[in-house]
Amino acid sequence: MRLLAKGRILLYNILVRYYSWVYRNLYGMDIGVRVQISRKAELDRGINPHGVHIGDYTRIASAQIQTHDDCRNLKADVYIGKNCFLGTRCIILPGVRIGDEVIVGAGAIVTKDVPSHSIVAGNPAKVIRKCVHLGHYGRIISDGEKV
Repeated sequence: MRLLAKGRILLYNILVRYYSWVYRNLYGMDIGVRVQISRKAELDRGINPHGVHIGDYTRIASAQIQTHDDCRNLKADVYIGKNCFLGTRCIILPGVRIGDEVIVGAGAIVTKDVPSHSIVAGNPAKVIRKCVHLGHYGRIISDGEKV
C-alpha cells in the first residue's frame, strides 16, 4: 500500500512540473521556479499568453487566469507574486496584480489589485485578512515556524 501511495505522489510531482514546463516553454509565459499548476487550471493561452507572470513557489488549483477581454477590447498582463495560492474556480481578470504571499479563496473573482500578505475572497474579491505570512505554495506559517 505504501508503495502505491509513493508512486502516486511521484507521478503527481512529475505532472506538476510538466504543466509548468509546457506553459513556460511552449506558450512563452513567465512562470517562476517550482510553480505548481493544476491539470484543470485555465491559463490564457490564446490571445495574450506572454501576459501571464507567476512568481516562485506559487500553487494554482483549477483557477482561471485571463489576460484579454474581447468585450472591452482589452489586452493586459496579469502578475501573481511569490508564495501565493489561488483557490479552486477563482477567476483572475486582465490587468490585475496580486502581491506576494496572497491566498485567493475558492470561487473568488479578482477584479482589482491585491496587496501583499493578505487573504481575499468573494465576488468581487475583497481583502478579508491582512498581515498574513505564508511559506512556499501559500501555506500559512504558524508563529514559531520558519521557512
